[in-house]
Parts: sequence; C-alpha cells; structure tokens
Amino acid sequence: MKKIPRDIGASELIKLLTKRYGYKANRQTGSHIRLTTLQPSEHHITVPNHQPIKIGTLSAILSDVATHQKLTKQQLIEELF
Repeated sequence: MKKIPRDIGASELIKLLTKRYGYKANRQTGSHIRLTTLQPSEHHITVPNHQPIKIGTLSAILSDVATHQKLTKQQLIEELF
C-alpha cells in the first residue's frame, strides 16, 4: 500500500495529472491553478501553486480526482506515483 508523497509540489502534480488523466491548466488566479479535463467527462480542480503542497490539501485533491475517475484513492495513488 503506497502512501501519499509528502514532498510533491504543484508543478509535479500538474505534470502527472496531465500525462495520466488529460488535465490541462486553463487559468491561474494568484497562487491557484485551475485544471480541467474532459476524460471521461468535464471536471475541474484547483491546485495551489505551492512547494510542497500541504498533505491535507493534496489528499483532498487526490480524493476528488479519484471520485471523478471512478477509482479508489489508493488506486489513484498507485497509478500516479
């Protein structure tokens, strides 16, 4: 069982989500980047542009993406990291 990485920053997370699930950055407001995907349907998430992302925030983002992709959070963590 893999754990959520503690040292991942916004740019690395965005790269992973783009490559694996087709998310694209479509706007930035201050230090928050809005990502959108159309796979399998439209979905938006906001990622804080921090290095590293706080573990609670990262966990919430991963839960949201996992729900949209119809995966468990653990499956998503294993696919991404």
